[in-house]
Amino acid sequence: MKTFYSFLKKYNQEHLLAFYDELSDEQKKSLIEQIESIDFEEFSSLTKFFFGEECGAKANLENLKPAPYFALPENNGDKNLWAKMYSLGEDALRRGELAAFVVAGGQGTRLGLDAPKGTFKVSPIKEKSLFQIFAEKILRAERKYNVSIPWLVMTSEINHAQTVEFFEKNNFFGLKKENVIFFKQGKMPCCDTLGKIILEEKGNIAFAPDGHGGSLKAICKSNALAELKKRGIKYLSYFQVDNPLINIVDCAFLGFHINANSDLSSKMIPKRDALEKVGLFCKVDDKIKVFEYSDLPKNFQEQRDSNGNLIYVAGSVAIHVFSVDFIEQFAGSSATLKMPFHRADKKIPFVDVSGNKIKPELANGVKFETFVFDALEFAKNPVIIEASRLEEFAPVKNATGEDSPQTCKDAQIKQWATWLKEAGSNIASSPSYDIEISPLFASNKKDFLENFSSIKNSLDITKSFYLE
Repeated sequence: MKTFYSFLKKYNQEHLLAFYDELSDEQKKSLIEQIESIDFEEFSSLTKFFFGEECGAKANLENLKPAPYFALPENNGDKNLWAKMYSLGEDALRRGELAAFVVAGGQGTRLGLDAPKGTFKVSPIKEKSLFQIFAEKILRAERKYNVSIPWLVMTSEINHAQTVEFFEKNNFFGLKKENVIFFKQGKMPCCDTLGKIILEEKGNIAFAPDGHGGSLKAICKSNALAELKKRGIKYLSYFQVDNPLINIVDCAFLGFHINANSDLSSKMIPKRDALEKVGLFCKVDDKIKVFEYSDLPKNFQEQRDSNGNLIYVAGSVAIHVFSVDFIEQFAGSSATLKMPFHRADKKIPFVDVSGNKIKPELANGVKFETFVFDALEFAKNPVIIEASRLEEFAPVKNATGEDSPQTCKDAQIKQWATWLKEAGSNIASSPSYDIEISPLFASNKKDFLENFSSIKNSLDITKSFYLE
């Protein structure tokens, strides 16, 4: 233990053993395991950066330009190009080269749910969970293209067991068990503003998830990536757990990615207004980056061209395609790339020098996290394509108000009503009754329009209905 103490003292973290002698043998073992899980060299570098002279450095806005993107055909994009990209992506899908990947480490606390967020029920009639909707979209594509699509589900320490249990209880929603691959998100120790790691209890270190950017390292550490490579997977469709409108298997998106020989491709959705709180795709010195809205001055966000259109319009909504070989560069013995960390000041419970538990009323500590979009800076040939808010983005984040279960439900109904109207039905764009179209019938608009004609005349659309 003396050697261990000396090791911690080297990094000015010997206080982690302050209550060691008071712990049970089991607690001592746990604390040592927690300490051994920390990369102290990495952590020391972080604290030197964030609490040193460079701390608080502002984003470099010199040479800032809006990022280029491929506009949708309905917004003057090249219709023939999109058709060609769709065909290219469809061919790769048929070859079994695509897997899905959802970041699902959060709890539904803000929604009043004491369970993994992916178990939250969002569909209007059948009250399907987010996980079920995603599973059925993948299953629909598997059936349509006669192909196997593995699904990576990244959990966290706090919800892993519940997530796996939920899938098992629901028989994986029709997917093959071996095709659903669970793994845990990484974590980082929290520290105070002097860089001292916080003990939340006498025998427990305060840890926090390392952010969605940590998913790239976690895929490799868990051997999930190795498993995908064995199966011949070349591309990952990345999305977050709160958005039921996500088009998981998007052939056009995949085609754009493949055509550019890209490491990482992204979807943008035009901002609703100048000050919408979303990150923005920008270009700085030939590098594509996402700037958080809080990092861009108001005058940048409100800039307009001669036609009155917003210049910085490309909102980042966490929808990406990754090449598997690119992800491999972020972890393992051959890792050559490292995601930058970001600082977040938080209220973190702790034990004081006397061992008393303190629940602070103000931010007293720091959590470090990485953002997956920062990988764009390292990516070869990054591609950005436009997506429709109506078709692809209605997150459920808050209990009420914006991005709530109600706005998410309304968006789903509006999407399906728009599909029906475009298919020739006389339904209003926003009906006053509930409708629901199962992903098992159609997982996106193109799929729906191709599939709907055969049942069009037999469908009663004058009242609430469910279509599967």
